[in-house]
Amino acid sequence: MSTPATKTLPLATALGQSEPLNSLLRRLHDSRERLATVAALLPDSLRPAVRPGPLDDAGWVLLVNDSSAAAKLRQLMPALEAALLAAGWPAVPVRIKVLPRG
Repeated sequence: MSTPATKTLPLATALGQSEPLNSLLRRLHDSRERLATVAALLPDSLRPAVRPGPLDDAGWVLLVNDSSAAAKLRQLMPALEAALLAAGWPAVPVRIKVLPRG
């Protein structure tokens, strides 16, 4: 007994045909690019502790490993926001979230 042939699409094609997924991919890319824009402003010791987080209409989230990294990042926030504006990114609130240990 044969099974009906199923048509499979390459992942990139499927994602490109889905507007919600395409929008999600754009936001993920933009979040990474925003972090790349400000990474040079982060001290070497802080860089590995910061990851790009969600980006939406309410703002952008930077994810950090611990509260001390969050405190250092908050001190740098005016410079980071200025760098984002200078690079042409739209002004959105930047929030910092400490990742739970696990």
